[in-house]
Amino acid sequence: MSSRTVVIGVDSSTQSTKAAVIDAVTGEQLAVGRAPHTVTGESGARESDPEVWWRALGDAVAAGLKESGLPARSVTGIAVAGQQHGLVVLDRSGRPLRPALLWNDTRSAPQAAALTAELGGPTAWTGRTGSVPVASITASKWRWLREHDPEAAKGAAGVRLPHDFLTERLAGVAATDPGDASGTGWYATATGAYDPGLLDLLGLDPALLPEVAPTGATRVGSLTDTAAEALGLPAGIAVAAGTGDNMSAAVGLGLGGAGLLDHPVLSLGTSGVVFAASRTRSTDPALSGFAAADGTFLPLACTLNCTLAVDKVASLLGLHREDTAPGGEAVLLPYLDGERTPDLPTASGLLTGLRHDTTPQQLLGAAYEGAAVTVLRALDTLLRACGLDPDAPEVAARPLRLIGGGAQGRAWVETVRRLSGRP
Repeated sequence: MSSRTVVIGVDSSTQSTKAAVIDAVTGEQLAVGRAPHTVTGESGARESDPEVWWRALGDAVAAGLKESGLPARSVTGIAVAGQQHGLVVLDRSGRPLRPALLWNDTRSAPQAAALTAELGGPTAWTGRTGSVPVASITASKWRWLREHDPEAAKGAAGVRLPHDFLTERLAGVAATDPGDASGTGWYATATGAYDPGLLDLLGLDPALLPEVAPTGATRVGSLTDTAAEALGLPAGIAVAAGTGDNMSAAVGLGLGGAGLLDHPVLSLGTSGVVFAASRTRSTDPALSGFAAADGTFLPLACTLNCTLAVDKVASLLGLHREDTAPGGEAVLLPYLDGERTPDLPTASGLLTGLRHDTTPQQLLGAAYEGAAVTVLRALDTLLRACGLDPDAPEVAARPLRLIGGGAQGRAWVETVRRLSGRP
């Protein structure tokens, strides 16, 4: 078994790191190591210490290798997929100046609105970047940082996304890919490069940014001696550019130029996400018109409130997440952290339709339905952006691929199937 060669794929998400040990020849997943993250903040704030991500990466890699039973010398390459949009600011030694602002930190909503207006409105933004600034977009967070923590902004020697930070720790080079870069608000999908005009608008020096590799699979360097010692891996193994979590999910599902195009996927996680790989660049202001990791495009819609919000409702009701029934007349919009799609950053949860005979199980079911309807409405917009009619029988008959933690739960699968009418 030790003669096998393997690569390690790292998923650094909001809540945890997972390190998958993959047979480099067959693609078989041999083991997965896990380690938790810590997220702090209230009243719209969501932050994490990037050093926690780095330690979690080491712990997850060690756990994965232990589970696989393979020696470290079997590893020939590593790459990171990370939560999108987070803002990491580094000092000259590559250490974080402050906790990272995460994608679901909604304090930058006023800055997003101001940026949208300053460029001339939503279509001015989608014409260049494919996306309109919202609180989650990195450009909004940079503007917020300059206004609320100017010392950190002025002292920044590097500006990174979460996955960029980890890739740099691995290879010692500042690199990103088109997919994750397209979620910043300063990378133009129209040109495939950073947009000088937007950088001027943001007051962001391009010298602070990582170089954009051609694809997420591009080798950008080799594991440094320091990183090798920290992770217990061989120095010099290949480090790929990696990408954002949604782009990597598309790769794993076979979406892209060499696979399926215009086939929708629904990811049920902390956020609810619908996306499809397409050769059509989206300019719909209701969507995030991202680039994919392979040179195609990845139109996407993301809701802030999905499994975590429903689990919170279950906890408040004292129910197991699977102890649920259809909501009946009860309607519950679980917008517990504001909402991104639709763009309602200051929204809160809303419950209506209560009756004397409403049961706790129905209330939990209504939370499932509220979260599912929100993401299914976004699905229709996505299909139209791909040039498809969501009501056409041949489109409605396409299987809806479910991924993420929620896809493992009976209640989530049954709710999505019932409300979407899709196989």
